[in-house]
Formats: sequence, structure tokens, C-alpha cells
Amino acid sequence: MLPIDSYREVFTAFLQDKIQTKEPKSLYAPITYILKLGGKRLRPVLTLMSAEIFGANHKEALNAALAVEVFHNFSLVHDDIMDDAPLRRGEETVHEKWNLNTGILSGDAMLIQAYQLFENYENDTFRGLAQIFSKTALEVCEGQQYDVDFEERNDVTEEEYLKMIEYKTAVLVGAAMKMGALVADASETDAQKIYDFGRLLGIAFQLQDDYLDAFGDPETFGKQVGGDIIENKKTYLYLKAIENATKEDKEQLMTMFANKNGLSNDSKIELTKEIFVKTGASELTKNAIKEYTQKALDLLKTLGISSDKKQVLVDLSEGLMYRTV
Repeated sequence: MLPIDSYREVFTAFLQDKIQTKEPKSLYAPITYILKLGGKRLRPVLTLMSAEIFGANHKEALNAALAVEVFHNFSLVHDDIMDDAPLRRGEETVHEKWNLNTGILSGDAMLIQAYQLFENYENDTFRGLAQIFSKTALEVCEGQQYDVDFEERNDVTEEEYLKMIEYKTAVLVGAAMKMGALVADASETDAQKIYDFGRLLGIAFQLQDDYLDAFGDPETFGKQVGGDIIENKKTYLYLKAIENATKEDKEQLMTMFANKNGLSNDSKIELTKEIFVKTGASELTKNAIKEYTQKALDLLKTLGISSDKKQVLVDLSEGLMYRTV
């Protein structure tokens, strides 16, 4: 096994080599732009790591890893359009740098490119990769629709929210790990276990993202801090605040999230964060991050892999739990 940063370097070099701007440049330049903006490269790194965990050379999984990263960035391009987000990784979003139509069309092309990358594998592997990818891609769309629907609802439950982030974010983390296992021809049992490990880790990852959206450092987070608050997203922080707030704070929070009090975005963010802290929602969210990380680690214990490989995944899990970006 390599250090995590080494997998990231190998993948980034592969991406730089494979992703080239071609004609028509107005279609492909935005694709090159979003893919070269950087980011954590978490999902492709997990694909490479998973392949080696189950006995393959990580280079065999590079095309699958790139498919995961291209799909992930496709979803970000379209999510940014839906959220009217100005920044992605500290830079202009695709639809802001170009225009709305280019963002939609370039995103569509990325989805097709992701599928094309599976053609580099033999029949059985190709079939397995395509099956988990198609299932996951549809679930991500379902999760995104739940997310949009929740903005207009005042009765979102914690259970519904957790299902939404599982579909929108966590299933792709699980799929990234399962793809590595499939490339390595792992057993069906092990492939499913590593999927579930990734899925649980993905829930913790998204909860951490929610927390950082409100309380992160804008210099390191790479996105507009408070974006979820501006968009009235019913995050775990919001739901826990509503659950534990006084009548006065609950009414204020619900009024702000209905855009009925005429506050500026900055004032809305600050007041909301104060309520998140006062109600204990911020601490409860951090506790939930730890809980789902621990669930992933408990599942890891059942995998039939060497202790040193398990430790690599433990280190990764703990690093994600305490990340600031």
C-alpha cells in the first residue's frame, strides 16, 4: 500500500494526461477547467486503495477511478447550476465562468465520458462496474431531488435527511470503493462490505461538509461559507437546532429559512450560526460525524484483510473526521 498522497499524485498525473481540451473548445474547455481545479480527489483515491487492498495493482483501477471523478465533477457542475453557486474550490463555477447552457451541456458530456472509461475493462469487470455505476448515478439524482424538495418543506425529519445525504453523497463513496474491489476481482461478500464501509464513511463525510459549510474557514473550505444557510437547506445542523430550540429561537430560525424577515445574507448566516451553537446543534452534528465514522470502523473489523491494510483505512477515516477542507 502507498501513502494516501501518493495515490492522489498517481491519479492526478493520470487525469492530466487523459483529460485534454479538444474541439469544440466551448464544450470541452469547461470540462478541463472543472477537472483541473483540484479538490480532495477522495473518491478516485478510494478506488485505487480498494483495488490494492484486495490484491490488484492500483494502476489497474485508474480508468475506474477517473470515471468516478468525472461523474462526481459532472454532478458538481449541475448542482452548482441548481444552487446558483458562485464558487467551487475557491474559483468561479462553470456556469458563472461560461454560461448556463454551456454548464448543462458540458456536464452531460462528462456523464458520457465517465461511462466510456469502463470500456477499458474486460466483459465481466465491465459489466460489474457499469451495474454499480448506473445504480449509483440514479441514486445520486434521487438524492439531489430530495435535497431540492426539502428546501420547500418545513417538516423534514432526521431520517429523511440522512437518507438524502446517503443517496446524494455517500453511495458514490461506497461505489468508488466497490469499483476498486471489482477491478481486483474480490469476492462478492468483500465487495459489498467495502461498499458499506464507504457508504457509512460517506455519511460522516457529508455531515462534516454540512458542519464546515457553517463553521469552516473560507480560506481553506473552498466554497462560500454559509451557502447552505443562504439556500435554506435543511441540514443536520438545522434539524437538530429546530429539535432543541426554544419557541422563540425556533420561530426565528423558521422565519429566516422562509426568507420572510428581510435580513441580508451575512446577518442571516450569523444569526443562524448563533442558534446552531446555542441549541447544541453544532456539538450534536460533530457527535454524529464520530458515530458514523465508528460504524464504518466497526464494519472494517469484519473484512478479511491484513491488519496493516485495515490501519490504512482507519487512518483515512480519522483524517476525514477531523478535516477542515
